[in-house]
Amino acid sequence: MQFKTLAAAAAIMVFVAGTANAATLRFTAALSAAETVPANDSKATGQATATLDTVTKVLEYSATYSGLSGAATAAHIHGAALPGANAGPVVMIASAASPIKGTATLTDAQIADLTAGKYYLNVHTAAHPGGEIRGQFKAAP
Repeated sequence: MQFKTLAAAAAIMVFVAGTANAATLRFTAALSAAETVPANDSKATGQATATLDTVTKVLEYSATYSGLSGAATAAHIHGAALPGANAGPVVMIASAASPIKGTATLTDAQIADLTAGKYYLNVHTAAHPGGEIRGQFKAAP
């Protein structure tokens, strides 16, 4: 009986130690035409948020937008690029229709780029195939 008690205590200690190292990082992005490269004259706006579980490496993201020139043809999370530069898609978003919601598992290198401010969300339309609105993810309090 004493062995079972010690085993249970050890299991609890391992669980507590593992969750003590867990962190949830939060990010926000304001979506606008001024952020696209090159910038365009769209009046569309939007907002994106993301949370990253540093233990599971799962990124949960969501976005809403309005005022696009037409239906969104695609949306992606791109990286690694700082504001003013373009990069290829890293996370393919299944449905570009607002509201956007999804998850992705990131690698350690991708997490480093995200936390360094090198990831952005881009919404594409037929009128703006390179992206009508874009927002750079920034750490949120």
